[in-house]
Amino acid sequence: MGTLSKSEAQQRADNIRVFHAELAGLEAAGVVALSDEQRQAIATHHDGLLAEYSRQFDIDRDVQTSQLSLGMRIASFLGALALAASVFFLFYQYWGKFGPAAQVAILLIAAFGSLIGTMVIQRRDASGYFTKLSALVAFACFVLNISMFGQIFNITPSDKALLPWAAFAFLLAYQCNLRVLLAAGIACVASYIAASMGTWGGMYWLDFGERPEDFFPAALIIFCVPQFVSQARYFRFAEIYRVFGLLLLFIPMLVVANWGDGSYVDMQAGTVEAFYQWLGLAGSAAVVWLGVKRHWPEVVNTGVTIFVIFLYTKFYDWWWESMPKYLFFLVLGLTAIVLLSVFRRLRAYALKSLAEQMK
Repeated sequence: MGTLSKSEAQQRADNIRVFHAELAGLEAAGVVALSDEQRQAIATHHDGLLAEYSRQFDIDRDVQTSQLSLGMRIASFLGALALAASVFFLFYQYWGKFGPAAQVAILLIAAFGSLIGTMVIQRRDASGYFTKLSALVAFACFVLNISMFGQIFNITPSDKALLPWAAFAFLLAYQCNLRVLLAAGIACVASYIAASMGTWGGMYWLDFGERPEDFFPAALIIFCVPQFVSQARYFRFAEIYRVFGLLLLFIPMLVVANWGDGSYVDMQAGTVEAFYQWLGLAGSAAVVWLGVKRHWPEVVNTGVTIFVIFLYTKFYDWWWESMPKYLFFLVLGLTAIVLLSVFRRLRAYALKSLAEQMK
């Protein structure tokens, strides 16, 4: 029990709640009948587990507490953003009143103090909400630290600053099991790779967004991370990597599909746009198939969303100007019905595959 993480303890608690609901249904249907001693033994065992999990991790024991926890997660996230913004504007409000030595001291104290504070809070915060708040503030202080050091010593802005930002975000994410900071770290790494690709092509690093294709290598690397580095100890980290990898692949693809001049491909803009439109459709369909095959629901959902966006974008290019609006939306509605039928078959295939694996 002591080796469980909070996410594993919460999953066990959810399983216990589902078990009791299913057992009650089976007993009501006359499928199974437990003696009073058996029922009491099960209840005692589960109550002991839930009490221990609540003591160690502050888990949600029922639906009501789960709903309240969602509100607490939202509140902690918004509170962290507000505190980070407060720190940012506080620095800029009074920054010019301090000398260089005092500025350096303040930056070091803010960065290391917020990091140490996060570690202390994590040890005492079983719920994790205050840890998330403190960790986001620590990350904001670190980003501000690097930026302000560059201004103090007149250092030319560089994409290299993204690397320590990413390292710090990953450190806090894995230490505190925080997905929001994992996402921040992934964004920093992706931006650094895209900026490096742009500078290799002779572009100023801040202009890397002008070539959306620079994000493709980052997308491949990030998507494959869970395949080579196990994320089993961390709650839904693998899903974050895969979803961000897909977004970094298909969002730039969607941009180029509507802005051919932003591509490296030396062809007419219309040809490039058509190529990427069809590539997006084929690629997102392949992603849906992969997600169904590997039982990755987040990949399936992301692939379906991207496929529909590309498909509707293509319909818009084909028919918006030439087709009556009522007919255009009728085609969209009929297409949605067809897609529902296809996805229903995919769902049936996935359930059949899962049932065969469980035999």
